[in-house]
Amino acid sequence: MRVTGVLRGLAVLFTLVTTWLFVTTYFHQVSTKSVNLRSWLGSSDKPTKASKVQNKCGNRKSCPENTFTFKIISGAANVVGPSMCLEDIVFMSAVKNNIGRGLNIALVNGTNGHFFKMASFDMYSGDVNDLVAFLQDIKKDSLVLIASYDDPGTKLNNKAREMLSELGSNYAAQLGFRDNWVFLGGKGLKGKSPFEQYLKNNKETNKYDGWPEMLEMEGCVPRKMD
Repeated sequence: MRVTGVLRGLAVLFTLVTTWLFVTTYFHQVSTKSVNLRSWLGSSDKPTKASKVQNKCGNRKSCPENTFTFKIISGAANVVGPSMCLEDIVFMSAVKNNIGRGLNIALVNGTNGHFFKMASFDMYSGDVNDLVAFLQDIKKDSLVLIASYDDPGTKLNNKAREMLSELGSNYAAQLGFRDNWVFLGGKGLKGKSPFEQYLKNNKETNKYDGWPEMLEMEGCVPRKMD
């Protein structure tokens, strides 16, 4: 009987000890899991960084008041077409299916920034007279955006080059076979435009096989004030 009583006492003691260990261990784990859960859900006292402001046309810098934000990208060889953006509106691109080989030209109202005419002119196998007629019809105070694609210069004649130069271009006179060119000028502009980039087709420096690298130009062009 005495042995049986001792065994029962030991069993009760063992049960109490194991129960105590289970309870303390359980609540310790719950506390740890709760902390980990809050961390996993992203709860933190650290301040979060403000989201980066996106500039118009994806440009690196924002433009001041009374200017238009623009970005012009030339074509890349004869594979990737050019694109043009003004005031965060992409109005010529391969996605819009309104670009072509040669010279891609968009006309924009210099006062309100509304684009009102777009066209592309094949300067490899097209008729340069179509380009001349287009340039002759440009109204005063219009902004003129141009991007080359593939070959912008083979069919250019002296008349077309002269008219492009009058829009403010420094390089229209020398534009040749498979050169790359982006330009923003205007009808009635006094002097030469500061918004122009040009790369000569040169097999020693070309990035692509037979073409120079793509050009990308962005900036802020002053609005025409009445």
